[in-house]
Order: sequence, then C-alpha cells, then structure tokens
Amino acid sequence: MTTSTYTWLAQFAQSTGVLYFMGVFLAICAYALWPSNRARFEEAARTPLRED
Repeated sequence: MTTSTYTWLAQFAQSTGVLYFMGVFLAICAYALWPSNRARFEEAARTPLRED
C-alpha cells in the first residue's frame, strides 16, 4: 500500500514539476521576445561596446 502511494506521489510531483518549469520557460521566452522590450535589450547589447 505505501509503495503505491509513494509511486503516485512521485509521479504527481514529477508531472507537476514539468508543467511548472515549462510555464516558467514559456514566460521567460515571452518576456524576451515581447516587442516593447526590444529597445531595452538592444541598449543592453550595446553597453559593452560604448566608450566611456
């Protein structure tokens, strides 16, 4: 009985973790590719090339 409960909880935790990290990954991708963030990222990309 306890092994089936453990197995069920382990599978539940694994599937929940996959869904959680997939959601985080998609949110990060959406933030990085959002059109209004383009200017901010382009400015950050030019920072090392700027002369002081």
